[in-house]
Amino acid sequence: MIVGVGIDVVDVARFGVSLSRTPGLTDRLFTPEEAERPLASLAARFAAKEALAKALGAPEGMHWHDAEIRSEESGRPVFEIRGSVLRRANDLGVGSVHVSLSHDAGIASAVVVLES
Repeated sequence: MIVGVGIDVVDVARFGVSLSRTPGLTDRLFTPEEAERPLASLAARFAAKEALAKALGAPEGMHWHDAEIRSEESGRPVFEIRGSVLRRANDLGVGSVHVSLSHDAGIASAVVVLES
């Protein structure tokens, strides 16, 4: 059963400006492993974290590092959730988190589906 759905889009250039003009923002939003990725990939990962927050009902006290996107060997993105995000997912009865990322023509997007 579907427990939640979230979607988000990010203007890649605008996101890059935000990262460059706000000291420490990259470190607040991304784990060290995520932060090594190129800008379009970071924008897509941020969109995914926002989409996850929406799918979870925007839980208060959510920590960005508690939702890390890793890539399987095939390249498929997967969420590794822990802490505040895992607690909220457990409260909702989430058994699986599905994520799809895309970036093209200066726009990054993500869709998250939570399944029991």
